[in-house]
Amino acid sequence: MEVVGGHARSFTSAAVLLDTNVLIYAVDSAEPEKSVQARRILDSLESSGVASLCAQVLGEYCSVVLRKFQHLIPPESVVPQAEAWARAFPVRNTTTRVVLEALRATIRYQMPYYDAQIWAVARVHRIPLVLSEDFADGAVIEGVRFANPFAEGFDLEAALVV
Repeated sequence: MEVVGGHARSFTSAAVLLDTNVLIYAVDSAEPEKSVQARRILDSLESSGVASLCAQVLGEYCSVVLRKFQHLIPPESVVPQAEAWARAFPVRNTTTRVVLEALRATIRYQMPYYDAQIWAVARVHRIPLVLSEDFADGAVIEGVRFANPFAEGFDLEAALVV
């Protein structure tokens, strides 16, 4: 159980873990096709209730928005936006187990640490799919599959079934 916005919420089983780039493209008008695709995916996943974020992704989103998108999102709006993401998608915390799994993946699979941490959150919480453009599309590492939601022909429903 986790407390979000003063309300206790139990986790349901998630089928998808979202990476930062999906959230960023939803607010980035510089790449209109990716922006539309990100919003479509986020809307669909929010309504179906099958996606989660990890604390790292929520933090990275805030950091990027504060650094690169002040012209679109005023700094005082970042906290309410982060709270909205946390209400829309359960946030998985970075635990000691996640850190140790990430370190193991960094060594074994030569992943950059913060990518490995996203993989570790998915693995520890048995989330079978990570949506990100930062991993090899279609790769599977210890039961965690990666799909690039911005790749040509990406189909969310098909990605959820496989």
